[in-house]
Amino acid sequence: MRPKNTYILAVFLFSWTMNFAQVKADSIKSWKLRSLYSLSGTQSSFVNWNAGGRNNISMIGSIGASAYYTHDNVKWTNDASFALGGIKYLDNISGVGLQKTDDRIDLASTFGMLLSQDFFLTVAAGFKTQMVNGFTYPNDSVVVSTFMAPGYLNLALGTDLRKGDQFSVFFSSVAFKSTFVMDDSLSAVGAFGVEKGAKFRQEYGAFVKMKWNKNLAKNIEMRSKLELFSNYLNNPQNIDVNAELLFVFRVNSLFSATAQWNLVYDDDIKIRDIYGNVGPRTQFKSVLGIGISYKLENN
Repeated sequence: MRPKNTYILAVFLFSWTMNFAQVKADSIKSWKLRSLYSLSGTQSSFVNWNAGGRNNISMIGSIGASAYYTHDNVKWTNDASFALGGIKYLDNISGVGLQKTDDRIDLASTFGMLLSQDFFLTVAAGFKTQMVNGFTYPNDSVVVSTFMAPGYLNLALGTDLRKGDQFSVFFSSVAFKSTFVMDDSLSAVGAFGVEKGAKFRQEYGAFVKMKWNKNLAKNIEMRSKLELFSNYLNNPQNIDVNAELLFVFRVNSLFSATAQWNLVYDDDIKIRDIYGNVGPRTQFKSVLGIGISYKLENN
């Protein structure tokens, strides 16, 4: 599949999604809508502090939204997640002044037809990228990632086991993973697994996606996701992993605390460690925050 054709397919998929939603606006009872908006931050300042430290302020904003449609034998789920955050150092010490701490665009859609109880024949699509430039600090002069570098588009046909809106397991033996590196400098060095000078890479393989969302207590919510992909044609034993675990602790309708962990492994992404060695590495991110959040959902 060529990059141009993949772009057209992606645009068609999400355009069709929005048009279908408008057509079905009169049957809103078939939709379960939910969105969560949050803004959290920290501020630290030091005066003659013996243990050391740098004055700073940090902030992270995020939006999570979902739209689930259920009618007769059809189940259609749509999830969107956006996040952007950074830390700003307020002292006069030379070095990094503004550093990105979170940056995410994550869209997912599945459309399923009931085969038997809890089992659906499903088409699944997903898209991931980021919004702004990323750097390997303290070197903030060389861009190591940017919008659509990388960008990932996944398309798959398979079966889906669903237990309500809280738990699902999707398996596909017919899956396509497209990697985009649209930045010239990153493409030239073959970043994110593309050939040097190429801006697109296509993989064919098997795909598994598991989701488990649960209210653990009245004011504690858990959301988790695990994605696995095996490339049939290139080292199928080296499985790509993308895992996410999020806890939301609510104080009241406006104030909450969040704890989020992400784990990523992709054998095609080469990362330089502190000793200068280059190779595939397990990526891990932890984000803890306290701030304002607001949830909207229909009954």
